[in-house]
Amino acid sequence: MASSVGSDAFACLVLLTISVGVLFVLRHYLPLRTTPAFLLVPIFLALVLPTSALVLVPIDLASSARESDHGGKGIWLPKRAVLVSWRIVYWLTFVLTWVVLPLLGEYMDAGYRDPKARMIYSLRSNGRYQLIVLACAIAGLVYMIFSYGFDFTAIRALVMALAYVWGLALAIYLMGHGLVVIPRRMFRKADISGSLRRVQTQAPRIHEKLEDAIVALDELEAQVMQLKQRKTGSAREFQEWIDELGDVAGQPETRVFSNVTTTDASSKVPAVITERYMADLSRRLIRAKHRRARYIREWDHIVQSASDLQAILDSKASKRLDFGGSAPSSYSITAMTPTMRYYLHVHIIPALRIALGGVFSFASVAILWSEIIKFPAPHLSAVSLTVIHRPSDKNYQIGFGGQLLASLWITYMCVCALSAMNDVPTWNQRALVKRNTYAESACWYAGQIAKLSVPLAYNFLTFLPKDIHQNSTFYNFLGRLINLTPLGTWFDYLFPIFILIPVTMTLFNLYGKIKNVLGFGFIEIEEDEEDNPSAFGTGGWREGRDLIARDLQGHRAAGASSLGITDSPRTSLDTSSRPRAAPNNRLVPPSTRAQGANSATTGRGGFRGRPALDPEPEEENFFTLFGRRVKNTLDTIDTPKWMQGGGGGQGAGAAGFTKPKWLGGSGDQSSTAGQSGSGGGSGSGGASSSNNNNNNNILGLFGGRSSDGRITI
Repeated sequence: MASSVGSDAFACLVLLTISVGVLFVLRHYLPLRTTPAFLLVPIFLALVLPTSALVLVPIDLASSARESDHGGKGIWLPKRAVLVSWRIVYWLTFVLTWVVLPLLGEYMDAGYRDPKARMIYSLRSNGRYQLIVLACAIAGLVYMIFSYGFDFTAIRALVMALAYVWGLALAIYLMGHGLVVIPRRMFRKADISGSLRRVQTQAPRIHEKLEDAIVALDELEAQVMQLKQRKTGSAREFQEWIDELGDVAGQPETRVFSNVTTTDASSKVPAVITERYMADLSRRLIRAKHRRARYIREWDHIVQSASDLQAILDSKASKRLDFGGSAPSSYSITAMTPTMRYYLHVHIIPALRIALGGVFSFASVAILWSEIIKFPAPHLSAVSLTVIHRPSDKNYQIGFGGQLLASLWITYMCVCALSAMNDVPTWNQRALVKRNTYAESACWYAGQIAKLSVPLAYNFLTFLPKDIHQNSTFYNFLGRLINLTPLGTWFDYLFPIFILIPVTMTLFNLYGKIKNVLGFGFIEIEEDEEDNPSAFGTGGWREGRDLIARDLQGHRAAGASSLGITDSPRTSLDTSSRPRAAPNNRLVPPSTRAQGANSATTGRGGFRGRPALDPEPEEENFFTLFGRRVKNTLDTIDTPKWMQGGGGGQGAGAAGFTKPKWLGGSGDQSSTAGQSGSGGGSGSGGASSSNNNNNNNILGLFGGRSSDGRITI
């Protein structure tokens, strides 16, 4: 029997690589030195275990083929080692997802100082959810007892089937959304001008949320300062707690109480201070600080992206790209000349994005086809044809190339599902922020990753023919128990077809249409520009352009002072990020350059003191605009010389067109000069001359008006 030493070494190396990658991810979103170990270890395991499942599925396929003498040629492990690995991955992930991470997240979000009080709060917060799960489990247990009798295997199958059904339902919905969004996003980013327009469209919404976060934090800080001024009564019992909250706020009293919007907030402090109120205030204060840090990061990213995209557009004229002394955040290559940087960002990167968009589109179509065809004809699955050599033959083979493709398929499915989580407004209060992620948000995201990866990994196995995936260790461990009940069998084969619902709604932007009709939406989809090309009246790209321009001009302090803040709230963040590029004057509208910081203020969104935006020009139709341009063109044309001199007022020496006698003219140049010298018909002499000429005017025969105001009949 062949030895698996080489495969064992390769599997250990892959696991070590995954662990190092997860550590770098945690370091990017969490401060490792200040984060407690009891929080880091569960989050680390919740990321490493599901990621290792992406590699364990291909190894399981090759190992099962080799055990059945099918000639597997890839990385394989002994059957016992694969089974133990699946037990560790599944049950640890199950415990982390349903018990540890929810309790830990609420524990970190409790707000209490005492660990016992925090644990009680966490248990009470998770009690409702756990009671609902327990009620469903009891109902299922009763069904299993009446159907199959009391059996421990049946009870375990029920628990695993319920967890799989819930995870698969959520994963299929999110994956269907991501299968459309990821390729579309790549195609849209290839269009530089369109990307700039979309960034400007997002700017008003992010700016407004940033202002709301700043105001909410100021109100809470005002309550803390009001508590610090109390030296008697019930506040004395929590004086040390109040001092800690004052250190968390970290703002001087002059800044807080100088803000008009916080005067009412300080009056909300109750007369009797209780532990519950202090915990709630602590929880809301910490949430508000992280919320402000989140939107500060997002706003800085919006401004920097707009500046970089505008610089790329401006470089098309000179074919030299310079980002103001620093490269953009996405591409930190500094050892490039401006010409090389121009060709990279204008030609190479958009072409690569179009190519990746095409590859992702093909992958999305292949996954959709595999989900639909796997029940009637699994041997025609596009995924199966790329992974298994001769899938219709029982003596199939799985090589290293097939294992690599299988891992890429599962990874793409998981990325599509996880990328859609940021588009769901229900979860918008949670976000991943660089070096400043809230502990409760980190636990929640880790739990969602662990919850979605295992069902998607097993769903990938169902793309393969039954003779292949039922021979795997993963099926004997999980799939056999899922198919033990009709509930699991129905979800296993028929429910994934419902992936067409989120795909169709995302592809044709039905979410936006439902939002316009009903006034709410489930997923925030980028609105099509054809519906409102000017984006007028919707807080669209024009308003975003002005907000970004003012931030680039350095008017950040003016915007903050309008909210009662003397210094910028961004000073509370770490200064490790690179300095922002110099303002690009082409990104700044002329009216904004002239107004500067002395712009009038408006009350958009119910907030006072926000800098006013430039008034939008009225929209005109094509014919009105064309008529005005023609009129302006004709008004600016100078009279030609051949038309001058005959009408008077051009000087005696003007050589021009002379009216004939039958049109009321003198018929010679001298007469014209004499009329001009006598006042051009505007004085008394000119009036008499005009009366004489009127007798010869041919217009008098048709009722023309004479110079003295009478009408000739």
